[in-house]
Amino acid sequence: MNINTNWHVITGGPCSGKTKVIEYLAFLGYAIVPEAARILIDLEISKGKTIKEIRFDEVEFQRETLKMKIEAENRMPPKKIIFFERGIPDSIAYYCICGEDSAFVIKTSQKRKYKNIFLLEQLPFKKDYARVENEKLSCDLNKLLYGAYSKLEYNVIRVPSKSIKERAEFILSKI
Repeated sequence: MNINTNWHVITGGPCSGKTKVIEYLAFLGYAIVPEAARILIDLEISKGKTIKEIRFDEVEFQRETLKMKIEAENRMPPKKIIFFERGIPDSIAYYCICGEDSAFVIKTSQKRKYKNIFLLEQLPFKKDYARVENEKLSCDLNKLLYGAYSKLEYNVIRVPSKSIKERAEFILSKI
């Protein structure tokens, strides 16, 4: 079963500006779903855990993130215009980095069809409280994300490195 949706995914490697673009789209009044991994990290930090403890078992962290993404999508109406900060297929790239079999992720990704995939070009890399990746891994993930969505037969739209407003305007011009 392949459900067509009116959902748009904003993706890219760590430090590509996804969160700021999603926040700006929310400011403009669009429905958004923030990144599941950040929500999971923030929830665990609120319980007193460190990022090292949270990401100690990276495979389990990725499984829990995927579970959260699936639960979020199951609650969303397919016909509503929604911007997702990362889609389920993003987990294919992260599973690949972990050396984990992504067959379940691929199968799950085929249940719904996103309207558009927007891949943000990398910005200068900066560490933050939740980011464990380095610049090389971030670039590798960007390539893996492009490959994951392309293999699922999506036309991946590359969003150039510009201001937050210009990126949002570019994305909105494509929907």
